[in-house]
Order: sequence, then C-alpha cells, then structure tokens
Amino acid sequence: MSRVGNKKIEIPKGVQISLNNGIVEVEGPKGKNNKGLPPMTNLKVDGAYAFVLRSDDTRQAKAMHGLARSLIQGMVDGVVKGFRKDLEIVGVGYKAQLAGNKLTLSLGYSHPIIYAVPPGIKLSVTDNTKIAVEGVDKQLVGEAAATIRRFKKPEPYKGKGVRYSGEHITMKEGKTVGK
Repeated sequence: MSRVGNKKIEIPKGVQISLNNGIVEVEGPKGKNNKGLPPMTNLKVDGAYAFVLRSDDTRQAKAMHGLARSLIQGMVDGVVKGFRKDLEIVGVGYKAQLAGNKLTLSLGYSHPIIYAVPPGIKLSVTDNTKIAVEGVDKQLVGEAAATIRRFKKPEPYKGKGVRYSGEHITMKEGKTVGK
C-alpha cells in the first residue's frame, strides 16, 4: 500500500486540474503546467481534492501510484508558489549578464559562454554575480540551474566557479614547500 499515493491532493482556489488523453494539465495564478500521467494510474478530481488511483496491487503499480501523486502535487505547488534556485558566481572577473533571453557568462575562459534561456524559465541577475532561476516546473528549474552550474563547477582549491546559494564546497590545501 503506497502511503504517498493514498494522500489526497488539495486543490487551492484559482487552480484547475484536468486530465486529457493521459496528460494532466494544471493551471493557476503563476501559469500552466502539464505532464504525462505515469502508466497504471488514473486521476479523479472531486471538488477541492484530487485523488490518484492505481490499476492493480502489483509492486510496479504501487511505485507509479506514489510517483504520480508526487508529480501532481509538485505541479500544483508550482502554479501556486513557483520554484526557485539561486546560484552564485565566485571568482575575480567572473560575471553574468542577461540580455533578453540570453545569459552571457564570463567564467575565466577565452570566450564568453552564451546560454539560451529555455521557455518557461525566468532568469534574473543581481550584482553581476547572483543568478535566480524561477519557473512553475520543478524539473525544468532544476535542470536549468544545473546546466548553468555545469559551465564552471566550483574548484576545490580557491572555490572559484558557479555554485548553488548556500552550497558547501570542501576546500583542499594547496602544495606547501618543505625546508
């Protein structure tokens, strides 16, 4: 018995959930989000609550039951509150600039890195070193932040690079000259 899958999903005011051809569509104040419903599951909307049902009691169906409920709850949270990841750029001369839907990063390479912002993602840059990635789709926000971080991961000696806000980087000692 899936404990997560059996929980009901509360639908806040101003949010609409619908199921069309296996695609769950959630619309709210922050925007729209849609995802395919995992196999062996079905969605039932009843007033202010939504329930995820499973086809049988196999192990796979139970796993999909919990997954479907978590995905739909994440979609509801996204259209109500939205998701956000904050990134910091550390290093002398390292900076970011946003022009339209293009993020230009100067990260110590011989050329600037130009990142095209995917649709559904809103970027904002403050102080040339802080990047905020926002959107209604949790997976898309996380993937966009991870892609930007991948351009220059923090190195372990001076900590230079792109890191998540509040991320702890384990620093190594440099070489010492013995006498």
